[in-house]
Amino acid sequence: MVLLKLSISAELENVTELQPASEDFEYHFRVKCSSCNEEHPKTVSMNRKEEHEVSGGKHATAHFVWRFSGKRESSAKFDTAKKVQPYTSENAQPQPLLVIECRGLEFTGFEFLVLQGPWKCVGSNGTVFDDIDLGDGEWTDYDEKAALPVGISTLSSQWSRA
Repeated sequence: MVLLKLSISAELENVTELQPASEDFEYHFRVKCSSCNEEHPKTVSMNRKEEHEVSGGKHATAHFVWRFSGKRESSAKFDTAKKVQPYTSENAQPQPLLVIECRGLEFTGFEFLVLQGPWKCVGSNGTVFDDIDLGDGEWTDYDEKAALPVGISTLSSQWSRA
């Protein structure tokens, strides 16, 4: 079992608290098998609300269950004791977003695609933007309350051992 921490970074303009807009957000990851180190050619998805049975365990569940090339079963589970942490850095420093417990697999990438659901953030004057599409790698708008342009750009992510 390996605990992996996903950290993200972004340049924020007049906004803070960047995070997925809902609890059933569909996260898209790149994944590889821990035993053969072969990476799956497509992204896989998982969310905190869906759980699947893990074979061989009494009432064991995981948020993602996978068999790579017909080999043994692997699984991943969000660390539900820790909430998703909003990104708040004003200087584009990586900050932890979430932790995932992995068995037999490792995540190697994270996609900020809109397919997984919208993101949300808060403007400098308290305006909530809750339908942000980061599919193009950036987002811009105008905060009427604060009379300021708002934006998110230079998105990146990294995995590390938790």
